[in-house]
Amino acid sequence: MNSESQPSHLPLSRGTDYEQLAARFRPIFHRIAEGAVERERGRTLPYEQVTWLKEAGFGAVRVPIEHGGAGASLPQLIQLLIELAEADSALPQALRGHFAFVEDRINAAPGAARDKWLARFVAGDIVGNAWTEVGTVKLGEVITRVSFQDQRWVVNGTKYYSTGSIFADWIDVYARRDDNGADVIAAISTRQPGVRQSDDWDGFGQRTTGSGTSVFDNARVEEENLIGFSTRFKYQTAFYQLVLLAVLAGTGRAALRDVSHEVRRRTRVYSHGNAGRVSEDAQVLQVVGKISARIYAAEAAAVRAAHPSQRAYEARFGGDAKAENDANVAAEIESAQAQIVVADLVLQATTELFNALGASGVSESKLLDRHWRNARTAASHNPLIYKERIVGDWEINGTEPPYVWQIGNGVATA
Repeated sequence: MNSESQPSHLPLSRGTDYEQLAARFRPIFHRIAEGAVERERGRTLPYEQVTWLKEAGFGAVRVPIEHGGAGASLPQLIQLLIELAEADSALPQALRGHFAFVEDRINAAPGAARDKWLARFVAGDIVGNAWTEVGTVKLGEVITRVSFQDQRWVVNGTKYYSTGSIFADWIDVYARRDDNGADVIAAISTRQPGVRQSDDWDGFGQRTTGSGTSVFDNARVEEENLIGFSTRFKYQTAFYQLVLLAVLAGTGRAALRDVSHEVRRRTRVYSHGNAGRVSEDAQVLQVVGKISARIYAAEAAAVRAAHPSQRAYEARFGGDAKAENDANVAAEIESAQAQIVVADLVLQATTELFNALGASGVSESKLLDRHWRNARTAASHNPLIYKERIVGDWEINGTEPPYVWQIGNGVATA
């Protein structure tokens, strides 16, 4: 069903009272923050913390109110994810695939299949993702296959970077059908022996996102859960980037919180400093003030970048193809613009925090380096250099940005 034929009365998630929404989850965020350092230290996956969020209805905040969700707008979702990332930056990234699948289903044509998924989200079901294949796969090639065997549809293949899937009830798997060669999203239940998951991500940051390898060995999938990739919501790449922007901005807020705490409690001073207390040293105050300004700008950019995606979502049902296309272009360009500056702002802030502290600031007991490591890891997704080129090409030549990204082996050059 195209946007022209959507009913005008279709319930949409246009926004709600943010403070009331956030107040539901802030006590949970506080509990999550209390154990974040120890989880980082021991690489302990946040199974319990994900359960808290599920039971509180966090995964359904974008579902329309009429379907039992919170009806939050995309800027409100990003603001909420920033608050969660301040508590533990691994969690919004672990839920990135979930919220992308929710976004796809609230963009889907009205009907029983869509309503079934919305009900699952409201009931607390979480969806992971498994899109990327590694090894000898060529650019554009899809090795993971969906086939009809023994009177049922099954999926076979191996995926990596399947972030958050280890916590999920379902996995959003990018695959290719054997019967007609079409690319699909196969929504697979994890409650079956044909799904095996590993926490084998070896990055130096974002260590507890539950990323790694997912293996599908004749994993069952219902035909109604084979969703044509061509129907995927158009601003999906922008959306994925928005979640990473929230991760970065929230990481910055956590760094600001921690450096302020360390300066506030520090008693040892340098003889060549400027005051009898570090908390009154003008140069140290300047360092923290500059960090605060950087994080303010990062958060503002992340939230603003979500507005065109919200417009694209609403235009999907507005019957104006040009308005929808313009919003999708803006969603991609503005998320890229924000990525370029937010990454720089947060990486600088998470480095400069050590200028406000002494040698004790690098103590393993504090793990303040985790903020830079986590920010650097999140900022390494979707290379900045290509985003800068894409934005420049749009500004100069009006070239529309690409809406689907892939990674694989390129053509060998002698």
